[in-house]
Amino acid sequence: MTTSNRRYHITTFGCQMNKADSERMAGILEDMGFEWSEDPNQANVILYNTCTIRDNAEQKVYSYLGRQAKRKHSEPDLTLVVAGCVAQQEGESLLRRVPELDLVMGPQHANRLKDLLQQVFDGNQVVATEAVHIMEDITKPRRDSKVTAWVNVIYGCNERCTYCVVPGVRGVEQSRTPEAIRAEIEQLGRQGYKEITLLGQNIDAYGRDLPGSTPEGRHLHTLTDLLYYVHDVPGIERIRFATSHPRYFTERLIKACAELPKVCEHFHIPFQSGDNEVLKRMSRGYTQEKYRRIIDKVREYMPDASISADAIVGFPGETEQQFENTLKLTEDIGFDMLNTAAYSPRPGTPAAVWDNQLSEEVKSDRLQRLNHLVNIKAAERSQRYMGRIEEVLVEDQNPKDVTQVMGRTGGNRLTFFTGDINQLKGQLVKVKITEVRAFSLTGVPVKVQEPALV
Repeated sequence: MTTSNRRYHITTFGCQMNKADSERMAGILEDMGFEWSEDPNQANVILYNTCTIRDNAEQKVYSYLGRQAKRKHSEPDLTLVVAGCVAQQEGESLLRRVPELDLVMGPQHANRLKDLLQQVFDGNQVVATEAVHIMEDITKPRRDSKVTAWVNVIYGCNERCTYCVVPGVRGVEQSRTPEAIRAEIEQLGRQGYKEITLLGQNIDAYGRDLPGSTPEGRHLHTLTDLLYYVHDVPGIERIRFATSHPRYFTERLIKACAELPKVCEHFHIPFQSGDNEVLKRMSRGYTQEKYRRIIDKVREYMPDASISADAIVGFPGETEQQFENTLKLTEDIGFDMLNTAAYSPRPGTPAAVWDNQLSEEVKSDRLQRLNHLVNIKAAERSQRYMGRIEEVLVEDQNPKDVTQVMGRTGGNRLTFFTGDINQLKGQLVKVKITEVRAFSLTGVPVKVQEPALV
């Protein structure tokens, strides 16, 4: 590769874990002397960090790859990389489908990008999808934000949900040590970051693979203990975590969140279905009754907490009544946000080969009905903000109105107000809410001494 054009472009598909991985890989590339290019056609290292949870995301990858593969015929110096879950799932078959590819690498190899690229630059076509122990990452990510940052605390997943490819593509659970996590957060605090989100595919499982136990018989290291351990890091004003699994969500964790002032009152706890039989066939490991008890306990400790979740409609064999049970749970709980999806068969998962698949028409109809209810309930939940004073962490300028800045409340509501981003970015600002919408708010900044309305 020539040294005159050392530019890279990364396109990221999917979840926060992928976005965090992309930031780390960008950091590696910049340490190697590459510069970010907004335009992929001006870059000579193009990396697609892929997601295989939904078929449409996977097909987008092949569409993007096709365009760049054609470009490589006239620009042989171009390096094409597919990372992430599609890479792990497809492995060498990706090379047969797109022979112009130089590197195929699974999520567990993100920290090895420099070594793998060096093999490519030496003239090799490389596939790295074997299971590995993830070594502690000493690279510095290229953060997309200067205010908020993701911090991986556990990789992989040991669950075996019948619809999900994650265990097969991200590997078994591997927790980072509390000391390594705190060191990264301390560095972020020194760099001026104000908010961190602790990340894990199943974050409540943090520490199960680490050694040690307490006299009471529980694991020595848990997410609850980690929150206490990192809470006093200087400079960090807010702490979030995602994604939680109802099977492991404990009252002890809820109590810690209520006691620790930096932990935001926002919980993302996917329920996937409101019907027990569907949950059983999904191998989720809990009932809708248990899920309701978790939410009740959260609201007992933190009545104003925001609750978000994920739900799947049209799972194989789902009856109309079972779908209506999902509607009822959504109605009863009243989520601040609910990410919804129609079931999509994924290669290698048990549910993909069942013979009771539902038609696309049925799935689409149910998705529309659920989304309609989600919007109604979110709008109802937003009403509680009207007239209140909320503390907003300013993250950026409103791209649709340059006179406004935008940020999030502790409850994760996107909020807009008039202000100068150069003065306010990274600041916690008291904002009186004057407009409410289903998923966002508008307000005006107020003086600090003005009492908050509750």
